[in-house]
Amino acid sequence: MPHPQARAVASGASRAPARPVRSRPGRPPKNGDVALRESILDVAEELFARRGYEGVSTRAVAREAAATPAMIHYYFNSKRELFDAVFERRAAVLNRERMAALDAYQAEAAGETTIEGAIAAFLHPVLAKLLSGEPGWRNYLELVAQVGNKHEWGGEVMTRSFDPVIERLIHLIGVAMPGATEQDLFWAYHFLSGALLLTLSETDRIDRLSRGLCRSTDIAAIEPRLVQFAAAGFRRVCAQRPS
Repeated sequence: MPHPQARAVASGASRAPARPVRSRPGRPPKNGDVALRESILDVAEELFARRGYEGVSTRAVAREAAATPAMIHYYFNSKRELFDAVFERRAAVLNRERMAALDAYQAEAAGETTIEGAIAAFLHPVLAKLLSGEPGWRNYLELVAQVGNKHEWGGEVMTRSFDPVIERLIHLIGVAMPGATEQDLFWAYHFLSGALLLTLSETDRIDRLSRGLCRSTDIAAIEPRLVQFAAAGFRRVCAQRPS
């Protein structure tokens, strides 16, 4: 008859308890994945807006987000991929809202498209984010202004994030100005873009220059004037010239 200890071994009764399954280093608990990832993006967005890309390390982001550098690597692999994720997160929202506004305007215009109407539909979703005062959007739009004014970033990042909606705007303005050349339409947009990026920066330059008559944060005053200014610029730049 088998010894009692042998029976226990055979049945697994004396088997050592199973070791807990460990996640790979840096991996957070599954139930915290989404919240932690968003927290990292929010912190990185604020730091990039305040210090610029070169002034931010993944270690600093991890510290401010109550995470670890390994967690940053788990979600984003590198600082550049973290930056791209920050930039693309809200770009997707803006593009949806701008496309919807341009679609709604085109349907409402019913073949009577105007330059002012197209520009207003394009600008309003962006300026409304500034007007809301929501800190995340203010950080993001300040970051957009920085990126748009840097040679090494502006072309690639802005092209990837915003070109389809800009091309849609230029098409609508071209419908309103059938005699305009593509070259003039793109140059006129270039100047509108410069005015918009300065507005997103919200520097106090105009405040000082006007001795308080104007404020760079006064979006309600800026929006109608920017629409009028840009529309007049399109008309003048795109006016047919003698050959």
